[in-house]
Amino acid sequence: MKSLPPSPMKFAVLALPWLAAIAINWLAPDYLGLATSVLTMGLFALSLDLALGHGGIVTLGHGAFYGIGAYAAGILAVHVWSDPLVGLAAATAIASMIGAVSGLLILHTSGLTLMMLTLAVASMVAEFANSARDLTGGDDGLTGIRPSPVLGLFKFDLWGHTAYLYTLAIIFVWTMIAWRILKSPFGRSLDGIRQNPARMVALGTPVRARLISAYALSAAMAGSAGALSAQATKTVSLTSLGVLTSGTVLMVVVLGGLRRRWGGYLGALVFVVGQNFAAEIDPFRWMLVIGTMLITVVMFFDNGLAGLVDLIHGRVGAPKAGE
Repeated sequence: MKSLPPSPMKFAVLALPWLAAIAINWLAPDYLGLATSVLTMGLFALSLDLALGHGGIVTLGHGAFYGIGAYAAGILAVHVWSDPLVGLAAATAIASMIGAVSGLLILHTSGLTLMMLTLAVASMVAEFANSARDLTGGDDGLTGIRPSPVLGLFKFDLWGHTAYLYTLAIIFVWTMIAWRILKSPFGRSLDGIRQNPARMVALGTPVRARLISAYALSAAMAGSAGALSAQATKTVSLTSLGVLTSGTVLMVVVLGGLRRRWGGYLGALVFVVGQNFAAEIDPFRWMLVIGTMLITVVMFFDNGLAGLVDLIHGRVGAPKAGE
């Protein structure tokens, strides 16, 4: 039986966040840089949620793929070709390839061993980037990234309109791809592997191959997020490969809610905006605000901020007594 198309109301609800995001380009032009950071962090969080939330792959080194994508796009723009779409495609492919290779090496383990191996891979990548100063700029970072106009038509302007709309378009494509994958038999099998891998093996599912594929796809998404960040900010630093970046995106995923369609973006919105305004108030103790917010969400809401949205929606939509 074919599934029915979404009702007009449901379609409007799904389209509303994207329409609001487009409207920000004109309604809040002074905050486009901040909004672009929210989008790239949201895609980064979505990539981790695919590996951790759906595949059950506990990783402390996901920032390596974000940094690989950023450096790949930046190096290509500086030394080879400045077309942003070419740089994005190359960064995505390189991050995916490294994700597949590293996944092949480490995904025969689990638990604490797997976490330590992901951390080791990230540390190796960061050390290589630090050593290759002629290519990456080392601890000074990579500068001089000047992407050419998107499709040869839309120049990256000083106010960030092109960077924002370009980032939004790429993230829309990735979100649709992720949604289709997670609704497919492959995505369903990942949930089964996360819940009971032994049972999935008994059913004949190629568990390790599925996990490696999910890890490579997750790395590709993280690489795209890094490339978008490099092209928007026109710089890349070693911190993009660091443990702090991996910890930050993990915090964003937990804050937004695991295995939720908008969880990564919701967490990114609250984290990036909260960090920005808290740092403006107190540059030395802004992490206290973020930490307090994270502890509150974890303690009182089962599924992050997405769980809070569900709670509000349920109370608003619940029938009143006697109805």
